[in-house]
Amino acid sequence: MAILPSPFLDPGTHASANNLGILQLRRDQLIPAVLAPEADSDYAEGKVENTRFGSFPHSTLVNQPWGTQILASLVDTGSRGKSKKRKRDAKDEAGETAKRDTQEAKKDIATAAAASSGFAHLVPPTPETWTLSLPHRTQVVYTPDYSYILQRLRVRPGDHIIEAGAGSGSFTHASVRAVFNGYPGQEETSNGAEEADEEAVGLTKKKKRTKRLGGVYSFEYHEPRARQLQVEITEHGLDPLVTVTHRDVYGHGFCLDDNDSPDADAIFLDLPAPWQALKHLTRSPPSTAALTSVASSSDPSTPSPSETPSSSSQPFRSPLNPHKAVRICTFSPCIEQVTKTVSALRTLGWLEIDMVEIAAKRLDVRRERVGLAEEGVRGGNASAASVQEAVQRLRDVEGRAAVFHSLQKEKQEEVMRRAEAKKRGEKIVDKGGKGKSAENVPPSKSDRLERTKKEFESRTLFKEGRLVHRTEPELKTHTSYLVFAVLPREWSEEDEEMARRRWGGKST
Repeated sequence: MAILPSPFLDPGTHASANNLGILQLRRDQLIPAVLAPEADSDYAEGKVENTRFGSFPHSTLVNQPWGTQILASLVDTGSRGKSKKRKRDAKDEAGETAKRDTQEAKKDIATAAAASSGFAHLVPPTPETWTLSLPHRTQVVYTPDYSYILQRLRVRPGDHIIEAGAGSGSFTHASVRAVFNGYPGQEETSNGAEEADEEAVGLTKKKKRTKRLGGVYSFEYHEPRARQLQVEITEHGLDPLVTVTHRDVYGHGFCLDDNDSPDADAIFLDLPAPWQALKHLTRSPPSTAALTSVASSSDPSTPSPSETPSSSSQPFRSPLNPHKAVRICTFSPCIEQVTKTVSALRTLGWLEIDMVEIAAKRLDVRRERVGLAEEGVRGGNASAASVQEAVQRLRDVEGRAAVFHSLQKEKQEEVMRRAEAKKRGEKIVDKGGKGKSAENVPPSKSDRLERTKKEFESRTLFKEGRLVHRTEPELKTHTSYLVFAVLPREWSEEDEEMARRRWGGKST
């Protein structure tokens, strides 16, 4: 059975039906939607996303290139849901069934007409856009945090990651992209092709090396959150790469129920008490003294060593990769949690323990152009740049007011003169012209805007003004502490002897 590629890993060039797409309304306002143009809906246009910027039927989104600006459509949203009340008798139920069958047989979706205003951009799903648009079930790990975490954990394609405290699934999607090295079933095809190439060129056949596929093992204590995460992972086409498990890792550890070990290369713990889960993240069963030390440094409610799962009759299974060093990161909002975690890490043999706090800030850099000459220019601040410019503007306003009043006085005098001439029976003579007071009139606002519009064609605005920057007021990140540590691989006498034979253990 062929596995359909996930839009998070291979979105293609166009949006496709039954796959996830992101509608970007503003920079930080995005709407995720699984595009289903033929889904049942009360709208004649099919399934519709209604936003403050207009309505967007899914039929207008499918088969559009990523990054396209989608115009809003005219959709009748007022009559939706105004059907008659349901009746419970058998006759009405039969009529509703016949009506439903007729609609399914028809399957005609009205063509959406473009609205006069409103638009959105259709962008492909990525861990970054999903983090900004996902439905929040808990606090999420934002991009500044998980990008640094994955870099410090040295995650690469083919690695296995344990994630405890999946929550809303933000880190889950980011870690899948980091470890992706193909889908299950593709490793045999690649090995067969390499073998055929070697035989074709006459190379000596070497030991066959199996391609290791990446995987994410996600654990969540809250069952509704675990079920919802599994639904989202399936909709996004990531279920072959992500194993979601509902479990209390404090007591039951990280190995799967089918006696399968995750063979984790990296671990991320977003738990209230990560030190209680560390006893399961060892290469060999921890000693009773180590468990007693960890329990004494934790809360009084922590079970005693005799009550811990490691002392049960089941054999100990390590969830860690035995062939390489394993790195861990814990995510804690309080320094007291950090202290207990570091103490437990030291007791259980973890090395290179380090704590980091991330304070990410986004800077808005722009050119600041201030002055009355910037009136009508986009991005310009049309206020007085100096006292001299402000005084000159006041003089222009007072000058135009003086000219206006003088013209009004002349007009009034002309009306009185005509009235007197008409009373005496004299012939009225029109002087014509506007008089001396209409000369040298200061420019009006319309005159200034017209002059600015003409100068705008030859101005290099990207070089003008003062370069300034402003800090974003709201930061999309947590105020939390990240604790990193490394657990070396076990090194036995057999390993030492094998390394001596391989690398030539000659004495010097």
